[in-house]
Amino acid sequence: MTDPHRIHADVRDRYAALARSAADGEGCVGPSALALPSTTASGCCGAAPAAGDASGSTALGYDPADLATLPEGTDLGLGCGNPTAIASLAVGQVVLDLGSGGGIDCLLAAKRVGPTGRVIGVDMTPDMLTLARRNAAKLGVTNVEFRLGEIEHLPLADRSVDVAISNCVINLAPDKGAVYREVFRVLVPGGRLACSDVVALAPLPADVAGDAGLRACCIGGAVPALEIERLLIAAGFEAIRVEAQDASREFIKDWVPGSRAEDLVVAATVTARKPRPNSCC
Repeated sequence: MTDPHRIHADVRDRYAALARSAADGEGCVGPSALALPSTTASGCCGAAPAAGDASGSTALGYDPADLATLPEGTDLGLGCGNPTAIASLAVGQVVLDLGSGGGIDCLLAAKRVGPTGRVIGVDMTPDMLTLARRNAAKLGVTNVEFRLGEIEHLPLADRSVDVAISNCVINLAPDKGAVYREVFRVLVPGGRLACSDVVALAPLPADVAGDAGLRACCIGGAVPALEIERLLIAAGFEAIRVEAQDASREFIKDWVPGSRAEDLVVAATVTARKPRPNSCC
C-alpha cells in the first residue's frame, strides 16, 4: 500500500474502532483492538495491558502514580515510550502532541506546563478527539484542546509552539518529511521536538512495508534511523539525536505474534531543535 489517501483512511478506520471500544467502557483496550479480518496483524504498537492493569504502560516508561490520576479510557495501551519523560517540559510552555489519541500525553503534559501553559493535541480521527475531550472534561482540565487534522498539515500558526511531542505516530505517516517540515514551521526558534517512535533496523521487506495491517501496527511504516536524521536535517533541525531503545524488543515481540517484529523494528527516542536566529553584538 503506497497511496497516502488509502493509508490515512485505513489507519483512521482502525483507530476509530479502538476509540469506540474505549468509549464503551473497555478501558485499556490494548493492541488487539486493531485486529481486523483483512490484516495479518493482531494489533498495533503497545504492550496490551488488560483493563485496570498499568504494567504495560509502565514498561513504556510511564509512572504508575501519573497513570493512576487518569480516567479510564485515557490509557489505551498504545505507544512505544513516554515522550513527556524526555521532553523536559516547563511551566508556561505551549506543547503540541502529534497524534494525541485518547489524550494520555496531553493530560500528563498539562500538569507539567501548569495553568499558564497550554497543550494542543492534533489527531485525524474524530472518534479519538471525542474520547480525548471526554477524558479532559472528566479531569476538569482547561489548558488542553484537541484539534482535528493530519500531522502532515498541522492546524496551527507559524512559530506558536515551544515543544512538540509524539508517541509512536510519525511512523504511521506516509510522508514523514512533511511531518517534520510542519513541526519545524510551528515551533518557535529554539523550540524542540521530543518524541518516541519506531525505527526500522534495516529497510523493510516489500511485503512488510506494503501490508496495511503491519503499517497500522506501527511496523510497516517504520524507516531506518539514518533516514529520520536525513529528513530532520532537510527540514532544518539541529541537535538531532535518534537513540534506539534495545530493551523495547521485549514488548515489540508481542505486537504481532509470529511476525518476528522485534527483528525488524525497535523503539527510539527522537529529539531535535529548531535553530535560533544568529544574533549579533
